[in-house]
Amino acid sequence: MEIRPILSALLRNKTGPILVAVQVALSLGILANALHIVQVRQAVSARPSGIANEADVFNLQVRRLKTGNHQEQLAAQHRETDTLRAVAGVTSVAITTQMPLSRSGNYTGLATDRRQVKSTLTTTSYVSPDSLIKTWGLQLVEGRDFLPGEIPEIDETTSQEFAKVVVITRQQAEKLWPGQASYVGKTIFFGTGEGARAVQVVGVIDKLQSPNAHIGERGDFSTLVPARLTGDNANNYTLRAEPGQMDRVIKEAEAALRASSPTPVIVKTRTMVELRRDRYRADQALAWMLVTVSVLLLLITASGIVGMASLWVTQRRKQIGVRRALGARRVDILRYFVTENFMITSVGVAAGVVLALGLNQLLVSQLEMARLPAGYLVAGAAVFWALGVLAVYGPAWRAASISPATATRSA
Repeated sequence: MEIRPILSALLRNKTGPILVAVQVALSLGILANALHIVQVRQAVSARPSGIANEADVFNLQVRRLKTGNHQEQLAAQHRETDTLRAVAGVTSVAITTQMPLSRSGNYTGLATDRRQVKSTLTTTSYVSPDSLIKTWGLQLVEGRDFLPGEIPEIDETTSQEFAKVVVITRQQAEKLWPGQASYVGKTIFFGTGEGARAVQVVGVIDKLQSPNAHIGERGDFSTLVPARLTGDNANNYTLRAEPGQMDRVIKEAEAALRASSPTPVIVKTRTMVELRRDRYRADQALAWMLVTVSVLLLLITASGIVGMASLWVTQRRKQIGVRRALGARRVDILRYFVTENFMITSVGVAAGVVLALGLNQLLVSQLEMARLPAGYLVAGAAVFWALGVLAVYGPAWRAASISPATATRSA
């Protein structure tokens, strides 16, 4: 089949083909970027927190109506820890000041030199007198965990004492000392200037996300600090349960704490699964919204192609009948309409690729989005070419089924 007759027919009736091409271009430009955003957000939501087997870990907060003095709070922490460890199915317990993905935490500037004017990075501190490395299953890549003699007992209402050693994440270590092969034994400062607190790195863990799970490298800037703190009316415990025992362990742990406390307590639990779900709830909602928009765009584009092709068939019934009377086969008529639509779709795809790249450049410059991979453009073009063929096939088949006698009756 020659392309020139098809092109001539399209040029005589420009409005319809232009509208279809514009619709394809807009749909492709939006669809490629929308699906790329969905993929990026899904990848972000699936990032490992550093905690092994998250489904077996949960946080338990105990809030007391009466706090007591420093010694009474220390006694309460020991009693509650022992109570939780005695619950069947609990494999490890640790006090912690905060949880990854909880969206609520504290952050401090770190420096490698007290004389720095600005901090090198901002880290979050997980303070615990117990082994978070053991309870969370963190991967220690260098150095060691804390020793019992390195854990001070600090009353935050009266003391400014601070730990002398820390364990940091590998990402944080590489940011503090680029190009170094080893980080154990190095000194870092919490803050800058004369009031900065010097601590020594005794261990490096592979990964541990911050409570806010920031996007980018900052999300893995975490520090483990050994200390037993008092001065608050609540204690936060993180527990690891045996696989498949989470629900039962939570119920029994809550009941055991209430039974062991001499005064009424408020107990609240949240699993790591719940923390992850809540942290990325907005991302999941955005992903579903964009997927819905993408599906609607495909349906609207297909409807537009079907409608326009049906209109062309109606307008060309006499022409089709004449061609059939002159010997044109059904496959010739079918090929004509499919080729015509493929040409229109190709123009729309070409414009859509340019539009997609322009839209992505805007997102990159304004929202720091990742650049659109070429694969999305190739896949998008293939989808719209296939969509164009499938959408026009019905009207084209009806056109091919027109009897040659139609020409005589329409004369």
